[in-house]
Amino acid sequence: MCGIVGAMSANGTPPPFSVIDAMLQAIAHRGPDGEGRYVQRDVALAQKRLAIIDLSTGDQPLFGPGETAIVANGEIYNYVELKQDAHGYNFATSSDCELPLYTYTRDGAAFAKHLRGMYGIALDDPKAPELCISRDPFGIKPLYYAEGPFGFAFASEPQALIRAGLLSARVVPSKANELLQLQFTTGAQTIFEGIKRVLPGETLGIRSGQIHSRTQISALPDGGPIAIDEDHAINELERALLDSVMVHQRSDVPYGMFLSGGIDSSALLACMMRLNDRPVRAFTAGFPGTGVHDERAHARAVAKACGAEHIEIEVTEEDFWREFPAIVAAMDDPAADYAIVPTYMLAKAARRELKVVLCGEGGDELFAGYGRYRSAMRSRLFGGRPMRHKGMMQGLGVLRDGNGAWRDGMATAEAEAANGGRTKLQAAQATDCADWLPHDLLIKLDRCLMANSVEGRTPFLDPVVANFAFRLPDELKVRRGKGKYLLRKWLARALPESKPFERKRGFTVPVAEWMKERAKQLGPLVARSPGVAALCRPDAVEKLFANIDWRDRYRMACWQLLFYAVWHRVHIEGGRSDLPLMELLEGAS
Repeated sequence: MCGIVGAMSANGTPPPFSVIDAMLQAIAHRGPDGEGRYVQRDVALAQKRLAIIDLSTGDQPLFGPGETAIVANGEIYNYVELKQDAHGYNFATSSDCELPLYTYTRDGAAFAKHLRGMYGIALDDPKAPELCISRDPFGIKPLYYAEGPFGFAFASEPQALIRAGLLSARVVPSKANELLQLQFTTGAQTIFEGIKRVLPGETLGIRSGQIHSRTQISALPDGGPIAIDEDHAINELERALLDSVMVHQRSDVPYGMFLSGGIDSSALLACMMRLNDRPVRAFTAGFPGTGVHDERAHARAVAKACGAEHIEIEVTEEDFWREFPAIVAAMDDPAADYAIVPTYMLAKAARRELKVVLCGEGGDELFAGYGRYRSAMRSRLFGGRPMRHKGMMQGLGVLRDGNGAWRDGMATAEAEAANGGRTKLQAAQATDCADWLPHDLLIKLDRCLMANSVEGRTPFLDPVVANFAFRLPDELKVRRGKGKYLLRKWLARALPESKPFERKRGFTVPVAEWMKERAKQLGPLVARSPGVAALCRPDAVEKLFANIDWRDRYRMACWQLLFYAVWHRVHIEGGRSDLPLMELLEGAS
């Protein structure tokens, strides 16, 4: 796990060292264990390393036949199996990231097709000559790029491209509107003018500083549901889960997991319990002294049943006001998900003991856990409606631009997801896997953990699990008004103490409670924020903070506005993220 940067010039000369140095400095938090560089003709590659596998010989760049070179951010979990099949190939290291050099010699530009893992990869072939960059099919690991007079440049985080002076930090207004309505942004275009995402599963070929080829691997299998009975499905599910968790535990450093007490993390712990001889270290966040449901008691009971070492982390109001600017600073590609607060604090605590944590992201998307899926399955006559049909700011009279263009990206994803004979449920799941998952949940996980130099692994987002789960019959995903039916059924057998069929309260972070205490101060500060003022009517923003009754919709709108005000202050205006939240905003007024 690392951070990578690089460039290909447009004029055939080596990219400036100063550009590579600046980009490396911007992502230093992603790899405190070392760095490596490669310069050949018009290409420069560099990496900051967080050493997880092959601590002694895994430093990058790595080199292969024909003078090929690679830098990679991520883990190739099937490196053991691929090496066993690579008859006659002489591997120079024990690193999992050397594998793409082998598959490139075999498959050329399709080198990523058989990789099982999470990754952002840059591979240079001087003989072609060509630079290839690739991102894993679920988009677990990030990769961004920019094109301009300088040629082509890429990085694990967009802020690296900005700090290197390749382009200025300017907001795309339509993407900012989309962020306020959805809490994330869709598609390839980021909120920064001139910076794009390599989409999940994409491989780009670059020559002479310009993209000349683009291919994409899908994370989800083709076709509608397959016929399978419940007993057989439970056995197959167990096989897939254990296989995925096993390979996701491949590590030369200590690992643990984040345990919320919910279905997904409990399922991971049940698998880890079977696969480990030592107690699993499980981290849970709680919010003492607040009105939100505290998951620690249930998580504690689940951990005890598994013989896990349970570590409880308290996230307080004081933590929020002190740490929030630093948390938002980590979210350069913004996702206004309030779970960034406990995720960051858990990572900060976990870093004192280990480098790797397994997390439950993807369970809801693959096994249909969200209530919005059940709505999407119904016809319009019975209350069915598209997901996210109403924006978070819609109808509040706050935005200057109230048109519906913010939903264009979602509509595109929905149209693409409905192809291939999929059911309405599968189409909804595929829509989330295209945008919500990589551009909200996985950005949150990557940035909050890597800001603390911790690697997050997601066993649900694995081809073995996805190929099985996505094509399950709808009735094995949703039954009697509950999602994740088959996963619950398996968990009831594997870990009954988790009580998977009991009604559970959704995970909530008490940001509304904390904001309410200072609403009269926050309102004017947020309203006067240059970023918010450019998109919103300041008087309406102040009124929202001062007079609302803090119902769900209003408090989420206030949260969105606060997040964006802080994000804009740090990433566009250059505000100091080491200041407490109120001091940061007051400095901008």
